[in-house]
Amino acid sequence: MQRYDLRHLHDDFYERMGELLETGLTVGEVGIFMFEIGDYSHIQRSADFIKETGHELMNSIKFNEVDWTLVVKKLSAEQQVERKKAAQKAAKEAEEKRLEEERIATEKAEAKAKATAEKKAKLAAQKAAEEAGKEES
Repeated sequence: MQRYDLRHLHDDFYERMGELLETGLTVGEVGIFMFEIGDYSHIQRSADFIKETGHELMNSIKFNEVDWTLVVKKLSAEQQVERKKAAQKAAKEAEEKRLEEERIATEKAEAKAKATAEKKAKLAAQKAAEEAGKEES
């Protein structure tokens, strides 16, 4: 198990963390990476970064008020390839699902707009018919 303090890099720790994962750890070894939280976007980005590299994120915890700790297990090249493929597949499926939901929402909005327009047209026709009936009387 190796511990790496990346707090001094502030927001620019991703490249160094990637280097340490590849060169500083052996397959199956666990690395503990500490970095500054900053604006909190680094927490999700770091988890995504580990996922993209194909290694196993074992834990992600707040260390203190300003620091975050990641516990990562280095996986073999074969396992990394499998995980990367799985991550890409999941991302593709999520994007397809998002697009499908967007399409359905658009169709619903169009149907609602059409129904509203038809209702307005029907009311206008009824109003015109009523006014025509009043003029005849």
